[in-house]
Amino acid sequence: MNINQFNNIFFIGVAGTGMSAIAQYFQGIGKNVSGSDRYFTPDTVNETKEKLEAEGVQCFLQDGSGINEKTDLVVVSTAIEDTIYEVKKARELNITILKRSEVLALISESKKTIAVGGTSGKSTTSAMIFDILEYAGLEPSIISGAGLTSIIREGKIGNAKVGKGEWLVIEADESDGSIVQYHPEIGLLLNIDKDHQEIEDLLKIFSTFRSNTRGIFITNRSNKIAARLSLHAENDFAADVSIRAGFIAKDFVQKGFQIQFNVNGITFTMNTVGKHNMENALAAIAVANRLGVTIQTCADALIHYEGIYRRHQIIGEKNAVLLIDDYAHNPAKCAASISACQPIAPKVIAWFQPHGYGPTRFLRRDFIKEIAAVLRPEDEIWMSEIFYAGGSALKDISANDLITDLQKLGKNAFFVENRNDLVDALKSHVIEPTVLLLMGARDPGLETFAKEVFEKL
Repeated sequence: MNINQFNNIFFIGVAGTGMSAIAQYFQGIGKNVSGSDRYFTPDTVNETKEKLEAEGVQCFLQDGSGINEKTDLVVVSTAIEDTIYEVKKARELNITILKRSEVLALISESKKTIAVGGTSGKSTTSAMIFDILEYAGLEPSIISGAGLTSIIREGKIGNAKVGKGEWLVIEADESDGSIVQYHPEIGLLLNIDKDHQEIEDLLKIFSTFRSNTRGIFITNRSNKIAARLSLHAENDFAADVSIRAGFIAKDFVQKGFQIQFNVNGITFTMNTVGKHNMENALAAIAVANRLGVTIQTCADALIHYEGIYRRHQIIGEKNAVLLIDDYAHNPAKCAASISACQPIAPKVIAWFQPHGYGPTRFLRRDFIKEIAAVLRPEDEIWMSEIFYAGGSALKDISANDLITDLQKLGKNAFFVENRNDLVDALKSHVIEPTVLLLMGARDPGLETFAKEVFEKL
């Protein structure tokens, strides 16, 4: 199959981040695109729906009315079950049904693709690569897992854009195994850290990703596990001068919301936070340079980088508290997120909502180890109860168990079961100034929660 076979495409669950990105991409290349979502309800305003319709994507209630004999492809996410009426209707009409990851693989076959893989930093690095290539005049396309601020400012969702150039930037997701479906011209491996799967299982997945890469495979050699999959040091990057690699970053400094570092003799200044973002930028530089973009041009592009949605997103400052919202949700990401906020204020109060009982149980020791290692004596970690999306999960663990573990290590750790009680509970803990960092993923209510917290400060 190839994408030229399909002209009338319907998305079940089109409001999801990954689904809306592909829907917009198809619309951008001239397809007739429509979709439904359970969050589309009569007489209720839905921002995603409005933005999709502004792009020409026709939106329906999830009642089957959008699927008919003209529909030649139905796209479903992994969350869509076979029992849903729209899936049954598509089958009755003998319409091809493909998962989102399968469709993304078809799209990637139609373009020269840069696939960004790793357990952390995929969305951010994809955005940085896109920004550099666009600044360099290569007119790239992107299908991302998060909205780019630069595209959101245009009134769009921000997670997709169709350019006139030959290159497409995509995220290659290992969590559902779909990464093994892609055959990119450039494969980028950012890191491998424990995240829902054991390290050896992740190594197998990323090894297949490496094997499937048609051209250049680029690896972060300063991540010890990822470095095991390195092919050619001259293509790789490292945030450590003691490691041999083609692209080396050094002299990292963070002052407030700005970082500065040096790559192969060129100074970079970026309006973002954290050493992890230096590594993300270094990865983007390694990719762009292999496409003929000079390191100086990369520096000129990244000084304008505006970030992405819910990645150290500043919500606002009120009553000596600077509120930052972040998507961090695995141990390495949470630790990096807390560390990145520490140069901003003398105290960081971090709040985290784990998602899923199974993942929390699986990563319990790693969460304790990583978070405990980065907390300063004055910093605090708060948690609310685990986000439960439904299903038959065994509820034999609580976020309070993680808090108890951290307290045993002498850390300032607190449990507030209902997150709506967070602001009242921590008011007496605030000094001037304080960063309040909210962390979590998967829960669609986290964006609204961040706004509510800011109103209560």
